[in-house]
Amino acid sequence: MKCSNRNEVAGIGVTDRCCTAQSGCDWDGTLRNVVTEPIYVQKIYDAVLFNLQGLKTAQDTVFEPSLGCGTNIIRIADIRCRKFFNPDNINDECNLKLNPITTLSGGQFVKKEDGCDYKVVGPDGTLSERLIYTDTSYCDDFEEGTPVFGTQNIEVSGCVEIEMDLVVSPCNSDNESIVTLSAVVEIASECNPLVLTNFFEICVPSVYDTAFLPRFTEFCNLLCETRLATNSIPRDFTIDPRTGELSVNLIISLCITCEKKVVVPVQLCVLSTGFTEISPEQAALCPTFPRLFPRQIDNNSVGGERGGCRTRSTANEVID
Repeated sequence: MKCSNRNEVAGIGVTDRCCTAQSGCDWDGTLRNVVTEPIYVQKIYDAVLFNLQGLKTAQDTVFEPSLGCGTNIIRIADIRCRKFFNPDNINDECNLKLNPITTLSGGQFVKKEDGCDYKVVGPDGTLSERLIYTDTSYCDDFEEGTPVFGTQNIEVSGCVEIEMDLVVSPCNSDNESIVTLSAVVEIASECNPLVLTNFFEICVPSVYDTAFLPRFTEFCNLLCETRLATNSIPRDFTIDPRTGELSVNLIISLCITCEKKVVVPVQLCVLSTGFTEISPEQAALCPTFPRLFPRQIDNNSVGGERGGCRTRSTANEVID
């Protein structure tokens, strides 16, 4: 990680609040150090992407803190909306959750003896992939994929957090200032979620001419946008004259993107410039440090005519 340059604020040096990362991958633009590498990964055989939309009305949403008595609201500087998440409790009911429920037609998910879907570990390190099965023999003869159709219901539950910047002035002054108010709005409960539905078609490779059954994975993300219900401060804002508590009528737009993939573990041969190399950020007190990955052992790196490890055939001849 590389931090930005230090800025002088009120004579005190402070660092910027943001930073830029380093990947450890550097390339000089030439093919001098590019070599072929075999890797064992999951290949995407087909993928589909969907954009879904939903609306949530939030009447009389109470914002905090209170404005105080006699405060004049001049205008709205900005309204922001983001997903609510409690890092101290991943199972918090207020955390915004997207739960895709998919059923297939023309194929099925492989199940265990208890009737539950058999899941395998995906690239995210969790059991996020399901094995998919269908009779692909007809399309296998044409060396093509077999179409499978599906229905997806996305259950949305939890809350969003809304922040609003208001330009205000006290009743006895023309001086303007900006105050930031916030509120947590429930989209839906887990018992009665908001449901969005879409349909899709996806192409499945052979289930016979393979060592692994195809795997189905899906993931979604949500973005929310907020505006006043009628776009009018006099009609949508209500201020309690005794406490200064502000209530607002809002419309929350839910913008959801979902992607579905059919993947299969494969071996690929790719071009590589070598392992990543990241420079240490701390001063070295030890003369040497351990490696994080083993050295290359293929012929292009240490074997062949340059010496090093013998090939399998050579080693077998010596043993014989």
